[in-house]
Amino acid sequence: MESKLYLPPPEVRGMTSLNKEAFTQTVTVPALRVSTQVLNKVVKRLTKSILKCPGISRVVQDKESEDFRLVLLDPRRVTSADSFSEAEAEALGSFDVSQELLHYEVKLTYDNLKSEEVLEAVLPPGQDVTSGFSRVGHIVHLNLREHQLPYRNLIGQVIMDKNLGVTCVVNKTNIIDSTYRVFEMEVLAGEENMVAKVKENGWTYEFDFSRVYWNPRLSMEHQRVVQEVKRGDTVFDVFAGVGPFAIPAARKGAQVLANDLNPESYRWLQHNSKLNKVVDKVKAFNVDGRAFIQGTMREELPALLKAKTTVHVVMNLPALALEFLDAFRGLLHQEPPCDENLPTVYCYGFSKDDDPEKGMVERASRSLGFPLEHRCSVRLVRNVAPNKNMMCVRFTLPKEVLFSQDHDHTELPEEPAPKRHKCEETAVLS
Repeated sequence: MESKLYLPPPEVRGMTSLNKEAFTQTVTVPALRVSTQVLNKVVKRLTKSILKCPGISRVVQDKESEDFRLVLLDPRRVTSADSFSEAEAEALGSFDVSQELLHYEVKLTYDNLKSEEVLEAVLPPGQDVTSGFSRVGHIVHLNLREHQLPYRNLIGQVIMDKNLGVTCVVNKTNIIDSTYRVFEMEVLAGEENMVAKVKENGWTYEFDFSRVYWNPRLSMEHQRVVQEVKRGDTVFDVFAGVGPFAIPAARKGAQVLANDLNPESYRWLQHNSKLNKVVDKVKAFNVDGRAFIQGTMREELPALLKAKTTVHVVMNLPALALEFLDAFRGLLHQEPPCDENLPTVYCYGFSKDDDPEKGMVERASRSLGFPLEHRCSVRLVRNVAPNKNMMCVRFTLPKEVLFSQDHDHTELPEEPAPKRHKCEETAVLS
């Protein structure tokens, strides 16, 4: 609703503890007196002029007669009989409905307001209002700005009230930790249950949102990559998280070797493999990404190449993944080179470059030690922040890299945490 219909009481401005009763207000709206015999037809013809307000009936009983109803109109569109369009006026005439406007008092309460309306009324004028957020199952995740923090508990309560099924609202209190891709959070409203259950592209995932990485905005990207996977393919997921690439790929009939350094992600990956009935298709690992490439991948690739199996390598750790590409240099230096069925790599990265596509190609080439220009494709995944994009570079792993005899690797940082060497196919959460 616009301010012409609802003018928030001055006393709600600056409120930090939610008082729902303070938002109650009575407004007067125009109405037409309509016979019950033509009521439905009239309502259909007045779609543009009728009052639309959450929780408010657009048709009410006429106190003077059981045979009539009052059709409530939007005062922002209808101020007089002349406000009706030619088609509306013609319809009213054909149904013998008087265009005389009556007045009806409507009681608006907190329940009739949208979340942004409540917050606009509370926060200081001219300041940003929280209307966008990420939802993960029953949890809403906010990233509040400094000026919103004094109102954070009220904001949390409003978001929870206005979104069906939300029982917990949290605010991020620091940047994502590059070790396990998790961040500290503060519960603003509701329960402190952080174990979420979400559906994505038809598959179910469960995980502790406070201890693993999950981004609901990557749903389409997960689907896009998995669409390239066919039954019988093999997928190496280097930074697998709780399985948003691994699980659907396995459901398509691929063999998946999925790794994540975070022990919690590793546990929930196993759990989700069982939940989605792909335990026999997903082998889970809990090691550093570089160790996974130079250990498990190096061991598995020769047989896969010999069998001409299509191989996909997913590297979704945008803050660091490009730095891990050097691990492929000389990975199979002891094997006879081949030209066919070389692995396809999907490597993600953040870019602040003026030309992000060019920047991604240059960084990937530098890490691989081989030029990828004209040998790869780069696409925008999503805009993360002003002048910061998440990109994906896709390329066939060059044989000059994979079978290189010059396999000395520049010392680059591993994922910044102690390695956890685990491999387990069937263990699940207790």
